[in-house]
Amino acid sequence: MLKINRRKFVANTVSSGASLALGSRLLGSPRAEYAVSDTVEKTRNLMQEVLKYRKIDAHAHVDEEHYKPEVNLDFADRLGIEKLMISDFIRPHTEGTPDDFRARNNFVIKCMKAHPDRFIGTVALNPRYQQASLEEIDRCRDAGMIGLGELYNQVKINDPLYYPIIEKCIDISWNIMMHSPIGYSRVKLNPREPKDISLPEDFVDIARRYPEAMFQFAHIGGGIDWEHACKILKDAPNVFVETSGSNNEANMIDFAMKYIGEDRLVFGCDYSFYQGIGQILSAKLTEAQREKIFFGNISKRLKKGGRDVD
Repeated sequence: MLKINRRKFVANTVSSGASLALGSRLLGSPRAEYAVSDTVEKTRNLMQEVLKYRKIDAHAHVDEEHYKPEVNLDFADRLGIEKLMISDFIRPHTEGTPDDFRARNNFVIKCMKAHPDRFIGTVALNPRYQQASLEEIDRCRDAGMIGLGELYNQVKINDPLYYPIIEKCIDISWNIMMHSPIGYSRVKLNPREPKDISLPEDFVDIARRYPEAMFQFAHIGGGIDWEHACKILKDAPNVFVETSGSNNEANMIDFAMKYIGEDRLVFGCDYSFYQGIGQILSAKLTEAQREKIFFGNISKRLKKGGRDVD
């Protein structure tokens, strides 16, 4: 991924403004003298708006190849993201053996130790290996991790294989974040999705079975039919709906606010940092609503599990 240096970005923006101003002067425009200062002021005001909110990225990833921790931190520093909830998820269409998820969790622990004030580790596991998964929760909790995520598509979230794992998470007040599918209009699934992908209806089913559990429906901006998802999840009060993804259509956040509400929406990026923040800032939200979505809602869940970020 191309890294953009903030200083260079601002400098290039100003240079572009200067070029426009020069062209305007050559054309005799009476507004020419304002072009450069207007561009600089707009850039300054935008960054002030971005940086004034505390933020926890509730959907972040790390690994040694695609999701490098230093890239996460570079974006986070520029965009005012205080903490990132990280996982090295089990890849889709893989078996997800205990050796696999232990190795991935080990890398997350390594990142947490290197940056304890920035990274909050969440646990990858596969309930097809139930005992190993339960033991992994204990091991990772002892290492300072808190919560499950991003659980992927090896097993549906409402499969009975998950019951003992969810019950353990209830006992220790852990958040449970599960991947949601890529689809087309009106939940026609993308053919590359596996049969065990968790649909919005599956989240509702498991949330009703375990009303005391804390679930997180991942990335309504990830390519799913987000309108359908929000309507289905409307009456599942223990399911947080998280906003991340690279498919951020106009009105998505405003629509989610209508059906999900300000107390159940949480901010995430899933490596789409500018989109993740931009869509919250561009939605029709009050200051208090932005503060809840960027920080307050997920911080309350973390506090229940023993991690006070305030």
